Amino acid sequence: MAYRLPPLAVLRAFEAAARHLSFKKAAEELHVTPAAVSQQIKGLESYLGVPLFRRLTRALELTDQALAMLPKVREGFDCLAAAVDTTRRQQSGSLTVTAPPSFATQWLISRLPRFTSVHPEVELRLSSGPDSVDRRGETALFDEALIDPRQDASVVAIRYGTGSYPGYSVDRIFAPEYVAVCSPALLSGAAPLRVPADLCNQVLIHDETIGDETRQALWSEWLQAAGLPDIDADRGPRFSNSVLALEAALAGQGVALVLKLLVAADVAAGRLVIPFDLALPSPYAYFLVTAEAVARREPVAAFRRWLLAEAALV
Repeated sequence: MAYRLPPLAVLRAFEAAARHLSFKKAAEELHVTPAAVSQQIKGLESYLGVPLFRRLTRALELTDQALAMLPKVREGFDCLAAAVDTTRRQQSGSLTVTAPPSFATQWLISRLPRFTSVHPEVELRLSSGPDSVDRRGETALFDEALIDPRQDASVVAIRYGTGSYPGYSVDRIFAPEYVAVCSPALLSGAAPLRVPADLCNQVLIHDETIGDETRQALWSEWLQAAGLPDIDADRGPRFSNSVLALEAALAGQGVALVLKLLVAADVAAGRLVIPFDLALPSPYAYFLVTAEAVARREPVAAFRRWLLAEAALV
């Protein structure tokens, strides 16, 4: 259907002048001169063949024709604004990122302002929980509530695991390594920690984030790599996730094996120390997992580009 309408700018001038009952105030709102508004109104009146304003000495009054037309013009602008806003929101949209607790708190959160500053149009929500960590090396099975491509809102997952996620688009972020960390106070305490052999006098803190029964415990692997197979690797408290294990180390309760990338800030601030150079490669990695149906959505694509660029700086 072909619409026979005057230019949009003319209708905007009429709506603004009718709302303010002033060509001057309408001109200020539209960033033009009062003479330009007056000229646009005259053009509209000529197009319609009826007067729209009664020009009094110090005021404007709407004619009956203008009073009848104004509500429909406003309704039309409201519809246009709603259509534009809907399209803009679809283009920007919302993005929910799920991530392991340690990755979210120790690595991602401090970097997110860089993403939001570049993409302020994306409504970002960060969710964290143990479900973002693979268990016993098994292929992860995603609940539809985690990544549902049928939803309008886009969801991506950061996983710590094997990288085997059939049916999803998968990007490897990075593969970290485990290092021993402790409070600086342990270096010169009652049982000073100077060489790896001194661990026989220290509490070993265990992180049970991944319970992989096909592999040795982390401390057992680390101690064997350090040439200390005789130290009891099973003693010490156990924690269900790495955030709790890290808090125990920060509190000076013992020595923990943690992912080096996730304690960089604590080490730089002097809250933790890495007493030994030995690092144990992790058998797992961090992956960005996206449903194929949402991978091309701009919020998802923008976050993927940004995340992989951040990871490349590590």
